[in-house]
Amino acid sequence: MQGAPILACTVSRDVQNFEILIDEMEAEFKDGWGDLRISDTLSFLDQPDAALLKVIALALDIEDEPDIETILSIVHKATDLSIAVLLIADELDPLILHQVLQAGAREFLPYPMPEAGLSEAVERLSKADRPPLAAANAVDTTQNAATEASLPSRTTTGCTIFAIQGLAGGVGATNLAVNLAWELATLKGETPRVGLLDMDQQFGSVATYLDLPRKDLIFELMSDIETLDEDVFRQALQTVDGKLSVFTSPTEILPLDLLPPEEMEKLINTAAGMFDYLVIDMPSALVNWTETALRMSDVFFPVIELDLRSAQNALRFVRTLRFEDLPVEKLRFVLNRAPKMTDLSGKSRVKRMAESLDISFGEKLPDGGKAVAESNDHGSPLALRSSKNPLRKEIAKLAKSLHEISAGSAVAGG
Repeated sequence: MQGAPILACTVSRDVQNFEILIDEMEAEFKDGWGDLRISDTLSFLDQPDAALLKVIALALDIEDEPDIETILSIVHKATDLSIAVLLIADELDPLILHQVLQAGAREFLPYPMPEAGLSEAVERLSKADRPPLAAANAVDTTQNAATEASLPSRTTTGCTIFAIQGLAGGVGATNLAVNLAWELATLKGETPRVGLLDMDQQFGSVATYLDLPRKDLIFELMSDIETLDEDVFRQALQTVDGKLSVFTSPTEILPLDLLPPEEMEKLINTAAGMFDYLVIDMPSALVNWTETALRMSDVFFPVIELDLRSAQNALRFVRTLRFEDLPVEKLRFVLNRAPKMTDLSGKSRVKRMAESLDISFGEKLPDGGKAVAESNDHGSPLALRSSKNPLRKEIAKLAKSLHEISAGSAVAGG
């Protein structure tokens, strides 16, 4: 699944000086827009990707006046490429304003912009040029439908199982597992039973991230799975605020392949029988029961970042699964610390990475910044310490989407 095509972009010295414009572009174009600096725009317009652009929002203020020659060249070149130029001006000299409009800018808005000003300007440009510029919204809707269609239905036990595995160190897989489990357990108006299993039996961090002690009972349980039943398993669990049940890693470091596949299957089945949702935090290494977890999960989330090591590991991971004839259709790749909405070059790198690996990104999560490390160090989910954090908001959206799809599948199948 590819990202929405970039139909519009802002061009400015620094788009952060035009915060209202950023909000309006997101509302109008969703994922279908990016940002360019004035100094980079002419070279970008020489690239093939520029052919997809329909509109440029040229945002200028008084400090941009010394670059008027470059700005006029941008307007001329965009016009030659049939890209509509919308000028947003903040206290710009009237003479400069006149020059830009004469060069070919077709719409003008003062900054701060009037309410719905951008939307109305885009609509006027759309009526002049077919197809409508705001078609990015329709593309985004199609992509959401494709993402939802790729989510398998509930397991026969009635528990939906999500396995999460980092394909490189430090990519945020455990953070995603902890916060996804918490968001599922605290859905508004819902009371699903949610379990979180930390299956990194050597250096698992779930206990740390949720400020939980590691029980000696877990070592005993892992050493004698044959005696496992719901009562024993329940004794090994701990709860967070009475909402999320957690199976931590043991007090001692154990071999990752301590459990053979059949014993891991029993452990997962026992847990699945107690919950509506089960989130499994996988070790970053492939072990003898990885195949078991993949086959038993409804969705398997490999987590990577936008770097070479992640790309290489993702390629090897998918190649291994295909060689072993394992269900790669269950994979839903997560790109953590994804480029910001306004990072046009970053979006292009994401697109190239997906194409080169022949994968799609089911989720693109923003960088949560220092708040993530602080939350983990304090043993608290992001929702409790930084509820407005952008990463927290995206994980909450993911949890809600997964719940709606899973619940819908259960109704359809029941």
